[in-house]
Amino acid sequence: MNPLRRLRSIKTKLSIVIVAAVATTLAVNEIGLLLNFRAGFRAGVAALIALLMVQLMARGMTSPLRDMERAATAMARGDVGARVPITGADEVARLAVAFNLMAAEVTEVDRQRRDLVANVSHELRTPISALKATLENLDDGVVAPEPQLIRTMLAQTERLERLVTQLLDLSRLESGGSPMHVLRFPLAEFLESVADEAALHSPDITYTVDVSPPDLVLDADPERLHQVFANLVDNAARFTPEGGEIVLRARRGDRSVRLEVLDEGPGISPAAISRVFERFYRTDESRSRDEGGSGLGLAIARWVVDLHGGRIRAEQRDPHGCRMIVDLPHRDPTPTRRRPARGDEIR
Repeated sequence: MNPLRRLRSIKTKLSIVIVAAVATTLAVNEIGLLLNFRAGFRAGVAALIALLMVQLMARGMTSPLRDMERAATAMARGDVGARVPITGADEVARLAVAFNLMAAEVTEVDRQRRDLVANVSHELRTPISALKATLENLDDGVVAPEPQLIRTMLAQTERLERLVTQLLDLSRLESGGSPMHVLRFPLAEFLESVADEAALHSPDITYTVDVSPPDLVLDADPERLHQVFANLVDNAARFTPEGGEIVLRARRGDRSVRLEVLDEGPGISPAAISRVFERFYRTDESRSRDEGGSGLGLAIARWVVDLHGGRIRAEQRDPHGCRMIVDLPHRDPTPTRRRPARGDEIR
């Protein structure tokens, strides 16, 4: 048992140890004088007793450091589950707490790395296997190079290209290697361009843009923000039935601009709402469809919104459907700044 355990300062502990050692030395010297021991003998006995006492009292203070040394060595060998027991409340104990937090972060990063490798392998293997099987059939003469077959192979190749592009985008965002180019642009034109692009891929869905006030502007990177809303609208279109409607909405708040994408799909379960922005996470409905996304679009959207200092979240829409909400910082427009041309805003 360490009698100094409850003290919150290691300097106080060291001071107590030093005072105790000096007091012990003086006490042993006085006892030696009473017993008529020689000075050299008194000094030796006093030093030995003081040393033993300091060793016992200091052992409790340094044990977390030894535990951290063993845990760090274990982590260097690959055991990321190593942890340090917390004893006391001083600076060394707080260092042990910080070490355990760091170890937990390393464990989480290692888990994400393993998941990333597994997910990327799975996502790449599916189109590659399909392409390989088709090319083998063509090479063996089992099937003829018909236009439909060529289109299927092209779709798989495009799927691979999208996945690789998204992985590169996510890597650049996470490493900070993707600088932003902030411009002021009108949101109505911006959302109209997103809707027009989405309508080319899903012409059986109605896209509605609702911006209030109509001249609402935003300071942001339009290219990166276009990437966000292209992903959000693509996800919405994937779950919205034919003849349904997707609404792109923008509203000005006191200090922020709220942008929303509303669809008429089945919505997101409460268990999935907190996970939809994780890399490679997809709901069961999406996983069951061959045309489902890679699970990277929403992760990229979250990173881009974070870079803008905003927030993104998903909500269930009543009576059905999903609402994707993006809140971005807003500054009042100044008449001296030039509004870029539409081609510069979006592309």
